[in-house]
Amino acid sequence: MFGQTPSAFAAAMDHLGPYEPGPTLAVAVSGGADSMALAILTRDWVRDRGGSVIALVVDHGLRPASGDEARLTVDRLRRQDIPARLLTISNLTHGAALAERARISRYEALTAACAEAGIVHLLLGHHLGDQVETLAMRVLRGSLTHGLAGMAALRETTHLRLLRPLLGIEPGEPRRLLNAKGIAWVEDPSNQNLLTMRARMRQGLAATPMAETGLRQALGAAGRLREREEAATAAELADRAVIRPEGFALLSPGRISAGALAALIQAISGAAYPPGIAQVSDLASDPKPATVAGVRLLPAGRFGEGWLVIREEAAIGAPVPATNGAMWDGRFRTNGSGPAGATIGHLGDDAVLFKRGSRLPAAVLRTLPAVRMGEMLASVPHLGYGSAENLGGMTVLFSPRRPAAAACFVPAL
Repeated sequence: MFGQTPSAFAAAMDHLGPYEPGPTLAVAVSGGADSMALAILTRDWVRDRGGSVIALVVDHGLRPASGDEARLTVDRLRRQDIPARLLTISNLTHGAALAERARISRYEALTAACAEAGIVHLLLGHHLGDQVETLAMRVLRGSLTHGLAGMAALRETTHLRLLRPLLGIEPGEPRRLLNAKGIAWVEDPSNQNLLTMRARMRQGLAATPMAETGLRQALGAAGRLREREEAATAAELADRAVIRPEGFALLSPGRISAGALAALIQAISGAAYPPGIAQVSDLASDPKPATVAGVRLLPAGRFGEGWLVIREEAAIGAPVPATNGAMWDGRFRTNGSGPAGATIGHLGDDAVLFKRGSRLPAAVLRTLPAVRMGEMLASVPHLGYGSAENLGGMTVLFSPRRPAAAACFVPAL
């Protein structure tokens, strides 16, 4: 049990380290009891370590009262000696998939604010009740082993470490903590809206305590299993695969675990999620030329024995403006901006210009990122084609949404 004590919170935070000396942390605060309590606990924890904290309050602008509630939350935080910044999202509209669109916009705003402040640790206020609800919804959606582990206590992205130090706390603990300190919070009416799946799930679990108990027990076992499996996958890929900066991989011959192949396919395709194990299990046990989940397996040819794992050209995304931080095809990220009007897309038919001067197979050449000014090919960074002026100082890095072997799943303490 997490409890209210600073020592218990410190244990959870130590579980999610390490941190830099005198760490600077950000806390996402909705104004509700959970995130307000998290901000208070974080303030005390970081002060004892010579660091600092900033609260980031997001106003989605979806309810008439949301702006006033967000400003009230900022004021309450500042009265607790917690610096706070209000982030306003203005482009959300009611309609299909609103919750998902709001979540994406919220994380984009939080990530940008952390990057601006030079912060790499962002704390989120999810607790044990949220975890059980998440697991129940995933069961209904047919999730398998990894999905049944629930939310990770720590997840690393390209820019941030997302920490959830309250995943072991009972739902009522934040309110008890705030009441003991005389600190108010905002009640979001959407939490009681039975039109949302999470609110219905919360109500159903409250009426069936035995089911909730079973889900809690399953969380721990599934979390530990996922942690072991991801560590094994990382070790297997380190032994079997070489990932090239041009965005393809070399896989040594022989069968490979389905989990490792799925992770490799996700990285090379730039997909947000890996293919299902059932989709790749036959191919993993007997690798052969194939196309699956936006990726092709081809004989390694001049690279020796084994297999090339390359992006399927037909599945490649459309060109995007070559602006700073742009992500193209879920695989390549820009650092710096290209010339005005420049776009980044795949080399395609222009690959014929480089066939003789490159050892890369044509199938790989065609999938390389290329910078164009209108119809004119300005640069192919991974082939050294084009001057620095053609790129405007921009670099193009293979940086898929999720690497083949990211930081392993971290269950709650």
